[in-house]
Amino acid sequence: MPEASNPSLLSARPLGRFGRLVAAGACGCALVAVGCGDGENGKTDPVDAGSSWSTTFQGLQGALISIWGSDESDVWAVGSDPLDGDGPLVLRYDGSNWSRLRASASGDLWWVHGVSDGSVLVGGADGVILEYRDAVFRPQTTPSSQGTVFGIWAAGPDDVWAVGGDLEGGTGAFVWRRGATGWTNIDLPPEISGDAFFKVWGRGSDDVWMVGSTGTSLHYDGTSLTAVATGQDPLFTVHASPDRWCAVGGFDLATLLEHDGSGAWAPVETPASTRQLFGVWLTAQGGWAVGVDGTVLRRDASGWLREDTGLENDVAFHAVWVDPGGSVWAVGGDVLVPPLGRGTLVRRGDPVPAGRLEVIDAIGK
Repeated sequence: MPEASNPSLLSARPLGRFGRLVAAGACGCALVAVGCGDGENGKTDPVDAGSSWSTTFQGLQGALISIWGSDESDVWAVGSDPLDGDGPLVLRYDGSNWSRLRASASGDLWWVHGVSDGSVLVGGADGVILEYRDAVFRPQTTPSSQGTVFGIWAAGPDDVWAVGGDLEGGTGAFVWRRGATGWTNIDLPPEISGDAFFKVWGRGSDDVWMVGSTGTSLHYDGTSLTAVATGQDPLFTVHASPDRWCAVGGFDLATLLEHDGSGAWAPVETPASTRQLFGVWLTAQGGWAVGVDGTVLRRDASGWLREDTGLENDVAFHAVWVDPGGSVWAVGGDVLVPPLGRGTLVRRGDPVPAGRLEVIDAIGK
């Protein structure tokens, strides 16, 4: 199998016109991992001693779009289909080595999430949801093959949510839920509009949030879904800590909202010139958000600060995950316009080498 840095796994495809415009941004400085400097408020969160950033993968032929793990020795990253015959990117780290799993799907994968029974779910194009169990992926029977599954969250094996939409065909946003008998489509409140829900997250079976295009948000309280206005900017990801919720998005400049669970969504200040944010992960101590131009923000008691990663990276980070040991993992690439490429994975903590990406057949029979 080739090394991760082998040209056969790399992409030399340039960004499209829209991607170049977004990457150019609102300032004329060089494109580095922290965007355009510290901002006028000068708030930069320095890397702690012994916790520097390093790059594991850079320039993979497909983009990496989502990352999740049960712990630092069981990490999953999924992404686009590089059309190399092995399906969409599904990478797994076992604490020592990375492997690429050949899944029974084609098209891009947009989310990966584990379930308490040890299974792992991935969702993506054409309404696909795959379940990994007993070392193989098996397709789930979903309510529709129309649209893309952008987000999955599980309260338990018999209580799983999936959200998405059809950004091209115009059939609109959808919410699915899996119970003991399988997946069903959930009727949405009549005031819901927009092309897609992008992410879903919960703190329990009676406290679940979904966010999407046109600033749409939904809350499930264990009984019913309620639409909650946030504004018009798209929201790409939602996450929670024990004491707050956070949603991120934006068009050009970043949108970052927080909610304490009792009031309304409220905008939160970000460092000056912070642009589109795609991913967020909260912890009991703070949180992390990532976005275009290699942007990484860190939350502490004083608010959201720009993190100087020390990496020269102009890709858009699409998702971020914090493992139980406190190390931060972020993935991305050229995710703004197809073809999606230049897959990148970086980590704050002890470096994790790419090693050899052995391809393992995980297609269920």
